[in-house]
Amino acid sequence: MTVSFYTLGCKVNQYESQAMAELFAAAGYELAVTGGEADIYVINSCTVTAESDRKTRQAVRRFKRLHPRSVVVLAGCMPQAYSETAGDLPEADIVTGNKDHAGILKLLEGYFACGERTVRVLPHQSGEPFESAGITGFSERTRAVVKIEDGCDRFCSYCIIPYARGRVRSKPLSELKAELGRLEAAGFAEIVLVGINLSAYGSDTGHSLFDAAALACSFEDIQRVRLGSLEPDLMTGETVTSLRSLTKLCPHFHLSLQSGCDKTLRDMNRHYTTAQYKALCDTLRGAFQDCSITTDIMVGFPGESEEDFLESIESVRKIGFEKVHVFPYSPRPGTKAASMKPQIPKAVKEERARRMTAAAQEIRTSFLEKQIGKTLEVLVEEHSAGGNARGYTPNYTPVQITGEAPVGGVCRVKITGAEEDWCVGERLPLSHLRCQLP
Repeated sequence: MTVSFYTLGCKVNQYESQAMAELFAAAGYELAVTGGEADIYVINSCTVTAESDRKTRQAVRRFKRLHPRSVVVLAGCMPQAYSETAGDLPEADIVTGNKDHAGILKLLEGYFACGERTVRVLPHQSGEPFESAGITGFSERTRAVVKIEDGCDRFCSYCIIPYARGRVRSKPLSELKAELGRLEAAGFAEIVLVGINLSAYGSDTGHSLFDAAALACSFEDIQRVRLGSLEPDLMTGETVTSLRSLTKLCPHFHLSLQSGCDKTLRDMNRHYTTAQYKALCDTLRGAFQDCSITTDIMVGFPGESEEDFLESIESVRKIGFEKVHVFPYSPRPGTKAASMKPQIPKAVKEERARRMTAAAQEIRTSFLEKQIGKTLEVLVEEHSAGGNARGYTPNYTPVQITGEAPVGGVCRVKITGAEEDWCVGERLPLSHLRCQLP
């Protein structure tokens, strides 16, 4: 039988879809070509916003409509957080969560045996172990994402994820070492370490994020190690000093700011001020050459006045992010913020999102233009329709390379121009080229 995976949301979900695909393959299932016909469709959902839920429902209904004879499985964070709502989707033949991915195989066996719709979402429990589900590759990618942490203890007032993911738990270093060895053998030049609250890695095991990053950097054929999204108040000066010693660590840090207004940060139950956040950014930029800092900014949080919003924009300009993901606040049932007053009208949230995006784009354009004339190493990830290559620098600047370059290789490129969201460059002649083939 053939199975296809459709993934929404973050890199953790991408990793878990890969892990599930390998479990299915080991059990004798054939992995369908992306977008092709399959006997089973597994939708790995996200629930971080109402839009995420909408996309999940839309995907479930679309796959069932287009493939009525196929089995549709709804898994992931949406049913974990809102099992009753997810269970009300009749188009999903099987509804499960994100706690026991291997258990989906048994649910399918039961479904094929009796043909009855199944809703089974196991609750997360305090003290539960990290789910062991390593990977050997990463489909259609030149960098491999590795999940090393799950769960969150933060309980930001707007966030449903602690309910969807449970408490913090970390992958044992022994399991991580074995997994990294398999990925190195598969030829991956770059590893991205990710988690739901990545900065909290090791807080339950006596280790630290540095320990995991150092382990990844110790593999000879892994050329780059990148960190996923980080909580700023858990990034201490000591942590920065330790990470600085890792020469393979990419100088790109995604620090989730959420708001540039201190009042709003308090209402969000975030544990830092804008001054503390900026000080961390200054420390990172001083510690890492060509450091880039990206972030998430929420607009229209309950009670956010126009003055609060303008303060947030000013903070974004002062910090000077290399890229900002802007999104309007979305009420999540079951969170404290969902009942806060006043809720900001949708039209106001959308208008603020446009203004914040415009301010962020000005900063990004300036950053990209400053790369012109530099010679940078680019991990080539794909070829465009015109035959040019595309990839990313260590600080996550996207670059389009004139001419061909080997996918999976790291090449030196001279930046010659800047477009709206990427740089343009020329691959240096062979005498100046450091390019490792995959």
